[in-house]
Amino acid sequence: MQRAPQQILNLANCCILSKRVLAKVQEQPFREKKTSVLADAKISYPSACDKKQVPKSGALFHSANVATLRPNVSSPKPNLHSDQFDFEQFYEAQLEKKRSSSTYRVFRRVLRDAKAFPYANEFSNNQHRRITVWCSNDYLGMSRHPKVQEEAKNAIDKYGVGSGGTRNISGNTLLHEALEHELADLHGKDAGLLFTSCYVANEATLHTLGSLIPDVEIFSDAGNHASMIHGIRTSGAPKHIFRANDADHLDQLMREAPELAPKLAVCETVHSMTGEICPIEAFLDVCERNHAFSFVDEVHAVGLYGKTGAGYADSRNVMHRIDAITGTLGKAFANFGGYLVGSHRLIDMIRSYASGFIFTTSLPPATLAASRATVAILRSEEGIQLRREHRRRVELVRNNLIQAGLPIRRVPSHIIPVMVGNPVLCTRVSVDLMENHGIYLQPINYPTVPRGQECLRLAPSPLHTDEQMNRLVEAFISVWNANGLPLAN
Repeated sequence: MQRAPQQILNLANCCILSKRVLAKVQEQPFREKKTSVLADAKISYPSACDKKQVPKSGALFHSANVATLRPNVSSPKPNLHSDQFDFEQFYEAQLEKKRSSSTYRVFRRVLRDAKAFPYANEFSNNQHRRITVWCSNDYLGMSRHPKVQEEAKNAIDKYGVGSGGTRNISGNTLLHEALEHELADLHGKDAGLLFTSCYVANEATLHTLGSLIPDVEIFSDAGNHASMIHGIRTSGAPKHIFRANDADHLDQLMREAPELAPKLAVCETVHSMTGEICPIEAFLDVCERNHAFSFVDEVHAVGLYGKTGAGYADSRNVMHRIDAITGTLGKAFANFGGYLVGSHRLIDMIRSYASGFIFTTSLPPATLAASRATVAILRSEEGIQLRREHRRRVELVRNNLIQAGLPIRRVPSHIIPVMVGNPVLCTRVSVDLMENHGIYLQPINYPTVPRGQECLRLAPSPLHTDEQMNRLVEAFISVWNANGLPLAN
């Protein structure tokens, strides 16, 4: 096909212009090239302690205040044709869905006080206040333990701040291997593997197993964490959802599946929001009867249950019956990261195939050293005493709230859900506790919990005092009455 003369002329002009632009750029020294409009932008972020820059509105710090965090760069809005997709309008529409359904998440601006756990400083609403934290997953307060802090500081002095990259490139250290050995030994397994979080450990492991095992059928508890759900979904393997903590339903689904198909069953021991605990013995009975591989998440149990803090399965003496266990370093172990333990071959295969492990920067030295110190402490007599005091404090808080007439669900774990059942009221109670009483309890709304199950999730620690507990109960009664919520008494 021949081009029209005008098209040929336009093409020639474009080529000439491109050569001129290229020549002009090449004439400039490399250091003077400007690759982005942001190169000269002055970006300023408000200090957490600078009250002048904290939003002045009565609302909590949320997206409406994000303008204070944007670079001081003014760029013209693109002139889009009516038939082009408007990305910004789409983003706003999705956010409005969250706001209108009372599921929009608000993050408090909080700095914990390591020298005075469980106190913290809060910087929302154009003011600074001292608050008491009742919703931290630092369940035992180990983040402020002198030995843990000392090990972190020593590791920074000796090895620096970062790990240097992925484990494959330059981020594999003796510290990684020592902690993996410690965690495997804690759970009575052959080997362990560290991840940047237990979300990644769950997602990467289940995705890899579901993708590689031929014809595998996966069976997942309806109450499982989003990380497990996502890993199973993206693996593409056929999945079956059994009712939460219902081993009989799991057995039924397995018997209906192809008899010779490999089976993988997935559950978590302590459910993070409801506080329920799975019937681990019955779950493992079903797995063994159907020759299924058992995958158990102990995120909210490690450090807190068992003689050495190995988790709920340890407290029931069934760890040896589980094929794969995942846990976190970010809750009772008070650091950051996640892990998987199991057989040598399982760990080596996940290490070799899981992209969530292979292609991400490894944990830094301070985290590794501090985590190992925490695990060692919680395996010792000191850990036994901490767990004993933790259970005592949990039961004391739970019983006092029940006696005060609060709708407390009695569950066997350390988690205390205060049921509200309405997203607007749940958020309002949380705000009133903070604003009027200096008590920090985040509202738990959909999709973290099903609609109608909105709650405030209490997590007492062994470091909360009787005085703090009494103030909590009094504050709850006051806020409950102020919002027209019924008390049992």
